[in-house]
Amino acid sequence: MKRIRWIPAIISLTLLAGCIPSLSKDTKVNTETEKSKEEATIIPSMQISDQYYRTLLPYQESMSRGLVVSNIYSKYDVKEVESGLLRLSQRTFSPDDYFFQEGQMLDAEVLSSWLARSSQTKGGLNPSRPKEGNMTAELAKKAPIYLAHIVEQNYLVKSDKNEVKLGGVSIGLAMNSTYYYQKEDFGATYEEPIPQAVIVEQGKKMANEIVKRMRTMKGLEKVPITVGLFRQESRNSIVPGTYFASGQVGEGKASVSDWTDINEEFVLFPQPVSEEKYREVGQSFNKFKQDVEEYFSNFTSIVGTGFYQDDHIKKMTIDIPIQFYGTAEIIGFTQYMTGLVMEHFPASMHVEVSVTSINGPEALVIKEADEKEPYVHIYD
Repeated sequence: MKRIRWIPAIISLTLLAGCIPSLSKDTKVNTETEKSKEEATIIPSMQISDQYYRTLLPYQESMSRGLVVSNIYSKYDVKEVESGLLRLSQRTFSPDDYFFQEGQMLDAEVLSSWLARSSQTKGGLNPSRPKEGNMTAELAKKAPIYLAHIVEQNYLVKSDKNEVKLGGVSIGLAMNSTYYYQKEDFGATYEEPIPQAVIVEQGKKMANEIVKRMRTMKGLEKVPITVGLFRQESRNSIVPGTYFASGQVGEGKASVSDWTDINEEFVLFPQPVSEEKYREVGQSFNKFKQDVEEYFSNFTSIVGTGFYQDDHIKKMTIDIPIQFYGTAEIIGFTQYMTGLVMEHFPASMHVEVSVTSINGPEALVIKEADEKEPYVHIYD
């Protein structure tokens, strides 16, 4: 360990941090609202990262806040369906030119209506089913719930008149990979897998219908729209799903064009039988795990999650639950483990290691790609 730096308070904010050059003072601008009124808005001068968006103050929560927790199965997908869309949006809405804001155009009532079955609401996008009778295995195959959730993100631009206005919108469609149903009230829960080809077909079809509806809404008639299709993993998955396709909607256009496949994947380590493309990383992880176990046995397991883009690993996140009781023991473990991170993982790989106990987080180690010194924090 060569350097200790305080960082935990900013970890959850990095996705929304700024990349516009730092200002000596916060900048105050006016924001256009749906009701054609101007509101004073502050552009923070603090720059935390040069890779992500800055947000405006006061921070405006999503108009559909809370729905994501109800509609998405796991905490892993709850995070990735939003952070993945942020990452995807950078391809169209550069952090150099745009500010981030949670969705303000589609409220909870609208989204709930769209997420329903067509037999339940007039605007329901999911297939209808008979009003009477229980769900059957045959019906579950023919009419599952395809669309689980819709994420909206707004991207704002600053004009020459010292105003901030809507410059683009991103929409993420969370598609189910497994449909869960009950044949009778309060009965057993059954599963019906949804083939990937069907997910793609239904996702693109629903995306076009959503864009068509958005174009009829005030303020959304002409803005560019980015659409992402997200595959939600099953309820018991401990890795998140990913976006598998994206499309663009040009200014004033009413349908999605230029669909592009996205090759992203989260992989759990250690793997019982490692595929060739995961083998090298798997070997590095196993050596790291073995060296930790050789000297410290007071933990339950070491689990890693690798994030791959285009079959190349971009990030490794490792969780180490421990049963240490003394501060000195935790410090000693963190020092030793940090050395192992630097020894076993390639310099080009971003690695984050979180050490936790029943008392909560104990230590955090971050090795940035191509950095010679790790960031280390031991919690008080």
